[in-house]
Amino acid sequence: MPRPDSEFDPVVDATPATTLRLLLGDQLNAQHSWFRHRHDDVVYVLMEVRQETDYVLHHAQKIIAIFAGMRELARQLAASGHRVCYLTIDDAANLQSLPANLDMLLARYSAAEFEYQAPDEWRLDAQMATYTRTLAVRSAMVDSEHFYSAHGEAAQLFSKRQRWLMEHFYRAMRVKHKVLVDADDKPLGGQWNFDHDNRKSWPGTPTAPADWRAPHDHSALWETIQKAGVASFGAPHAAALAWPLNRDEALQHLDAFVEHALPHFGQFQDAMSSRSSRLFHSLLSFALNTKMLNPREVVARVESAWHAGHAPLAAVEGYIRQILGWREYVRGVYWEQMPEYVERNVFGHTRALPGWFWTGQTKMRCMASAIGDSLEHAHTHHIHRLMVIGNFALVAGLDPVALHHWYLGVYIDAFEWVELPNTLGMSQFADGGMLATKPYVSSAAYIDRMSDYCKGCHYDKKQRLGERACPFNALYWDFFARNEERLASNPRIGMVYPQLRKMEPEAVKALREKAGELRAQLDGL
Repeated sequence: MPRPDSEFDPVVDATPATTLRLLLGDQLNAQHSWFRHRHDDVVYVLMEVRQETDYVLHHAQKIIAIFAGMRELARQLAASGHRVCYLTIDDAANLQSLPANLDMLLARYSAAEFEYQAPDEWRLDAQMATYTRTLAVRSAMVDSEHFYSAHGEAAQLFSKRQRWLMEHFYRAMRVKHKVLVDADDKPLGGQWNFDHDNRKSWPGTPTAPADWRAPHDHSALWETIQKAGVASFGAPHAAALAWPLNRDEALQHLDAFVEHALPHFGQFQDAMSSRSSRLFHSLLSFALNTKMLNPREVVARVESAWHAGHAPLAAVEGYIRQILGWREYVRGVYWEQMPEYVERNVFGHTRALPGWFWTGQTKMRCMASAIGDSLEHAHTHHIHRLMVIGNFALVAGLDPVALHHWYLGVYIDAFEWVELPNTLGMSQFADGGMLATKPYVSSAAYIDRMSDYCKGCHYDKKQRLGERACPFNALYWDFFARNEERLASNPRIGMVYPQLRKMEPEAVKALREKAGELRAQLDGL
């Protein structure tokens, strides 16, 4: 078992070395080919820096878990005979930025070579490219050996197509990597997508599994982070944090998910409940996005569960689609569209986030639950993110960049390559429909159908007008009314505009006035 943080001993060995190799906080892949052989003239560098804690305000658990994972990898590498240099957040020698620390360490070790794994975030990729161009020593970037698809692969696949449809990408990936296909590259079960089987609400049975993750005491690390002056938000739970420290723990979590939750994951993957924030979701995204786990082993393990008769094909396909399809697809969108993508705001939304995004104190029970879970656990599942929080943000006209920064900070699995397209594209439709085929918004009806949140809520799900009317209702109709010119021709929106045109003008006016009142008093909802 990993030692408690109070026993962490940062390495200060300054014996000269030929090569420095940098490992970032989301590059915790203990199986990288770098580590197959030990070299006395190679030093692996890990550093806790304010550059990375401060570029957005982060959830406390995210800072703790990433630092703890970095420290654990440093321990493992050192125990395996590798040379390691680790700069803690409170190290007096720590200059708190990657370039400054690298300059210092290259000089300390009299190194002649610098190597780093390809960063997954555009800002870090650009920073390292700029930095290495100024170096007097040889430098090289190597692959992180994590993703199925290479940079530019998605762009090449879509080069002769009008739209970047995920389904086309997903099918191509299934065939290329021989996942859930037969010898003729046809989909097992006779269809590529079983999404229509995976949209049930959860009635309370089968029982949602208990959390199978073992908690860790990171109190000493949290005290160090606080003393260093790092700002954060959300509940730290430092004395009992259950996010994995290393690959072995992440593999145990994968096995537990497959055994206890995967059989029911599919049909309830879109369900929400006040009785269980997790339901049958895996909570493996943190381990995947920090590279403790490789997506290939996750997909193989899940696929084998179907072959063994342990889980239905709809559940297995639905989960694999998230990993092999959506995860790789949004990464392709990110690298093709950055850095301009973050500036997309097709609706021109500029309204500030309400204060309850940092407290969870709102009378809307669905938002209180989704945001409350986010603040409590640094995690909530994808439907909370898309169809509750993101849904409200879009119909209320919240600033998509401000929302992006909040999502990037609050969620433990959020790194910009995966979070930004999901927020600006899928959730906020701010890219005008490049990623999503329609805005994902709803009135109270969808939330009521997929959850128990409307029961006991301060607001009435059926009312559109009045003090107790659910805010989602008027905001929903106003969103479509004020964006008719842009959205009316979208074939995926369905009956919204025919319904809107059947309403009496006075009724539409009243809804729009109600929506205006709601937007003017968001902090009081």
